[in-house]
Amino acid sequence: MSRDLVPDDLWTRVAPILPPRPQRRHRYAGRHRTCDRIALAGIIVVLRTGVTWRDVPRQEVGCSGVTAWRRLRDWTEAGFWPRLHAAILAELRAVGLLEMDDCAIDGSHVRALKGGTHTGPSPVDRAGPGSKHHLIAFRNGTPLTVSLTSGNRHDVTQLMPLLDAMPRIRGLRGRPRHRPRRLFADRGYDFDKYRRLIRARGITPKIARRGASHGSGLGKTRWVVERTFAWLHQFKRLRIRYDIRADLHLGFLQLACSIICLRRLRTSF
Repeated sequence: MSRDLVPDDLWTRVAPILPPRPQRRHRYAGRHRTCDRIALAGIIVVLRTGVTWRDVPRQEVGCSGVTAWRRLRDWTEAGFWPRLHAAILAELRAVGLLEMDDCAIDGSHVRALKGGTHTGPSPVDRAGPGSKHHLIAFRNGTPLTVSLTSGNRHDVTQLMPLLDAMPRIRGLRGRPRHRPRRLFADRGYDFDKYRRLIRARGITPKIARRGASHGSGLGKTRWVVERTFAWLHQFKRLRIRYDIRADLHLGFLQLACSIICLRRLRTSF
């Protein structure tokens, strides 16, 4: 089952960039370390199905939920998930499947049942504890970068952090590219201050104006980010936040983005 959860095309991209294994302190250090591929399968089971760590099927996966959680913690703290995402984006660019001229940004609310960092009263859930996913996606819906904030944070507060967090995407000769030409956004980002900041980075802002009638035509390009959120929320662990640690939930988000990018890459085979 672990090979079904972690297919060969995913594992061949994961294995070369995994953090090095910790050195054993003693000659006889107890049980052997669980294979990284099996641990990744346990993480993906939780991501896809939303089960608790204690309910990970050990017999089918090959490891316990505690082992998978520890590996998720270690890899997240080592910054592994952004590296995996950037590596797959570079492959997409190399085969011409990455349209980088246009991108769209938006945010999506999720409930945070257990609280934790980056949670706050959600304006769409009767002030219940919630978090917000922020996302920039390319024109074909390929996720570029994501972030996590509390549910009461305004979308525009993550505009510049997301732009600054864009990875430098290789894949072609020359300088790595990390800036789109145009950025599409809804009325929640309608602030002239941020338009100036976007232009200062060499990006043309395409942001709907508040109070203007509908029918600007921006939705023809901006809708793709909504579809990307739908793809992300097909992973049941991301529909409701159960992780108290914000970095672990963000790690799940980044892993889901990598899987979505890999699905796009498979169309080139």
